[in-house]
Amino acid sequence: MKPGPSSERAVILAASERDAVKTAHLIKEAGYYANICGDLAEFEREVASGAGLAIIADEAIRTGDLAGLTRWLNEQPSWSDFPIVLMSEKGGPERNPEAARLGRALGNVTFIERPFHPTTLVSLVAAAVRGRRRQYQTRQILEDLTENEDLLQTALDAGHLGALELHLPEFELEASPTCKTFFGRKPRDPFTYRDLLDAVHPDDRARRSETVEQTLRTGADYRIEYRNIWPDGTQHWLDVRARAVRRADGSIRSLVGVCSDITARKTAEIEREALLAQLAAERTALAELTATLEQRVEQRTADLMKEVAARERAQEQLRHAQKMEAIGQLTGGVAHDFNNLLMAVMGNLDLLRKRMPEDPRLRRLVDGALQGAERGASLTQRLLAFARQQDLRAVPVDLGALVRDMSELLERSLGPRIALRLDIPDGLPAACVDANQLELAVLNLAINARDAMPDGGVIEIRLAVWQAKNDPALQPGNYLKLSVVDSGSGMPPDVLKRAIEPFFSSKPVGKGTGLGLSMVHGLAVQLGGALQLSSAVGKGTTAVLVLPVATAVPAVEVPAPAAQKIRRSAVILLVDDDPLIAMSTMEMLEDLGHRVIGANSGPHALDILRSDQEIDLMMTDHVMPGMTGLELAAASRELRPHLVVLLATGYAELPDGTQVDLPRLAKPYHQDQLRERLDQLLGQGAGPHTAAGADSLATPSNLSPSH
Repeated sequence: MKPGPSSERAVILAASERDAVKTAHLIKEAGYYANICGDLAEFEREVASGAGLAIIADEAIRTGDLAGLTRWLNEQPSWSDFPIVLMSEKGGPERNPEAARLGRALGNVTFIERPFHPTTLVSLVAAAVRGRRRQYQTRQILEDLTENEDLLQTALDAGHLGALELHLPEFELEASPTCKTFFGRKPRDPFTYRDLLDAVHPDDRARRSETVEQTLRTGADYRIEYRNIWPDGTQHWLDVRARAVRRADGSIRSLVGVCSDITARKTAEIEREALLAQLAAERTALAELTATLEQRVEQRTADLMKEVAARERAQEQLRHAQKMEAIGQLTGGVAHDFNNLLMAVMGNLDLLRKRMPEDPRLRRLVDGALQGAERGASLTQRLLAFARQQDLRAVPVDLGALVRDMSELLERSLGPRIALRLDIPDGLPAACVDANQLELAVLNLAINARDAMPDGGVIEIRLAVWQAKNDPALQPGNYLKLSVVDSGSGMPPDVLKRAIEPFFSSKPVGKGTGLGLSMVHGLAVQLGGALQLSSAVGKGTTAVLVLPVATAVPAVEVPAPAAQKIRRSAVILLVDDDPLIAMSTMEMLEDLGHRVIGANSGPHALDILRSDQEIDLMMTDHVMPGMTGLELAAASRELRPHLVVLLATGYAELPDGTQVDLPRLAKPYHQDQLRERLDQLLGQGAGPHTAAGADSLATPSNLSPSH
């Protein structure tokens, strides 16, 4: 038999050619295939090219380098456990330490002591071939399952269907990424059954609950159409269909089904029904009219015209609904536009609050609107920050304060069944880390620990100083150890060995990406540290982030020096392509006593700068068509090197990796914040109509990055 992926041949490596030929003869007489190898290198090539088993004389490999063979054995796919028959003159591992060593190194080994009866060898070969056949069958089954899963997912994607499964009796929900989008969530957002219940429209909750109870009571198929409300407040229609999956005892184990977004269809149906009702009412009214021929003809003509117009409206509305469905999910650009809208709202409210009469009721209303706008701004900034991918910025950080500040977030994320304990000594040195990325890593480790304790337990986070001396993975020096310890199920050695491999996960399908620990490991290594894992089955797992100690102390926020008050108005060039923002900002600037020159684009502003017009400061947006704010600032330096430039924008609008050397004002802002920033910048100069030095404004202390 030739080598190949399903070969059943025996590959023989003996100490002498005579022994090899004799062994091959016995195997072939029994009806099996055999190939003889002259040395260990040829043996490794033959095994790797495909074989059913290997027969090895221990003296043939006793002094050989088995690294290549053991590496191939350790890298076998999950379905394969290559069988080896080891011929030994000194017996098996119970009497022969050398045999025991070879057995541990080679894995699936069967020992046969020489001299042996031919039938004994033939029997071992037959058993090994049968086992190898079963392994090949397992491989085929796994390939078929993978193909079927791919076909099913393709079908779901083609039908724009989301998949979901509701586990009973704990009501634990598993939802596919497509299903989550039908509820206004992102594919990686957590989505529980409670989240689903809260999203159902209040008018549809009772009907949906009754349908679920009927399915659980009778086992009938679950089918319902209902409305759900997205986090952004919009309303959408869903068609959900599911079927009960039963346990061996007949009880319902889970509901498995699919869902689809039918908002466009339901909207069209509702509008069509309204139009039909309107037409029916009009027909009824028409029948009640005085029945003269002329009046009937006129009325019928009018009725037909209304029907045509209604049909055209319905078709136009249907086309619009289909177009909106094709557009899909809103992207991060919406957050930028929303920021601009909030900017206009907050600016106008600030002005209105200053100019309205002293009426407590009106003031409460305006203050409430301002608070709502500020909450919207805070939400927008969090959305922008979540979507932004930043380069790693390692700075001195107080880990004790960082972990304490995270405790409330961790407790909410871990749930009521998990007890969180902190062991943070006083006087710890600062660590050199990226605080944002480290928070994500700690949260990732805590969530992993929680998942290992489905029945609840204790998670302890410890901090301690540690000194590396002979660790090959770390440079000698001082480190901080951040340990996340759980009392969960633990990991067996084979799983622990592969825990940080990308895409390796011990969780069920759909429960994890296999990237969590590998990402934490990568962060630790990039920071100059390491991730250390220890675990024992039934005793829990300890994940230790080893982080380098910082050579400097954490930065302390120092109150900014009081800005010099501007005694006379300044001339400010305002550049913004959004008329709404430009109008609001111009009103705020003029209300502060400044004279404002408006420009709606970068080229327009450059034309003004080329003139003899005196200008104390240029305030510009960043995202503008044709020329960005950063490009305008660079061009303005060539015309007026000492002109003070204030960039009014959101951090997420700036390109990745941009080093901003300009003073910034984060949108949205209040008039008070605008006044303080202008006082600070203009106060650094000699007075009104005098340009402040550009270099003094380029220092990091003058930047105001939004988060």
